[in-house]
Amino acid sequence: MRARLLRFLPPTVLAAAIVCVATLSGCGHIPFIGKSSDESAAACPGAAVLKPLSQTATFTGPGNGMRPTDVVYYGILSEVDAKCVTNGDTVHASLDVVIAAERGPATKGDSVDLTYFLAVVGPGENILSKKSYGVRVEVPHDAKRGGMNDHIEADIPLGGQAAGALQIVAGFQQTPQTIDFYQHFRGR
Repeated sequence: MRARLLRFLPPTVLAAAIVCVATLSGCGHIPFIGKSSDESAAACPGAAVLKPLSQTATFTGPGNGMRPTDVVYYGILSEVDAKCVTNGDTVHASLDVVIAAERGPATKGDSVDLTYFLAVVGPGENILSKKSYGVRVEVPHDAKRGGMNDHIEADIPLGGQAAGALQIVAGFQQTPQTIDFYQHFRGR
């Protein structure tokens, strides 16, 4: 099944995401403690954060300014780690996603709600599945940043493919306002 959700991304962001996925498709894996590297490669798809979608920004509300001074919080998706077990034609993945939030100039409150996605990408860069996750990141009142680890358990059907032929990619689900912001400003 070919996903059509990427058609809403601006061409520059889409091109950068495709380059990241294409580059990652040739990468190996990160060995995990307690497993040999051959065992890890066979049991788990590669997991990575899509660099063009690793940051996001939230603003005071629709219709308000979209300049750097109007940012309430920046979101940073810094890491996704996967550990897997293969059971027949399915991989059970235990994923840990590290998410941080940084106060912006227009910050009000001590937390921010962010939405990120995890997608399974197959050969030919086809998106086989995608699911969004909402998280609330708390930022201590006297701190500039706060962070969290979101733990996800997911079953990935292999459809007759080797686990190493798939990639798990993560990124922030961007709003049209955020896409426009990053087209005009380079972020934080």
